[in-house]
Amino acid sequence: QVQLVESGGGLVQPGGSLKLSCVASGRTFSSDAMGWYRQAPGEEREFVAGIKGSGGSTLYASSVKGRFTISRDSAKNTVYLQMDSLKPEDTAVYYCAVSRRDYVTFGVDYWGKGTLVTVSS
Repeated sequence: QVQLVESGGGLVQPGGSLKLSCVASGRTFSSDAMGWYRQAPGEEREFVAGIKGSGGSTLYASSVKGRFTISRDSAKNTVYLQMDSLKPEDTAVYYCAVSRRDYVTFGVDYWGKGTLVTVSS
């Protein structure tokens, strides 16, 4: 059974940093795309960042480009999201996603349960 477990969320002041982790289990994900989505209160879930299974090419939403960095450790079936220069509008539940396609934006096959990030002074 595939499971995605996120960690690293919490409360941070504007301008601060957080690093999210997502560990996937149940099979090998080295050839799968992985990524992050987020959902703010009252809003739809939106794409944040993605990384290909092979080659490590990355994709970012324009709202986070230059502030967030996605990376993965295929040996550990883990994807990370380094979030810097956080803003109050980054407050959301962040979800890990896995796709058998090139990018998670082409369709998500597995979702994590989410981790809450709150940016507030």
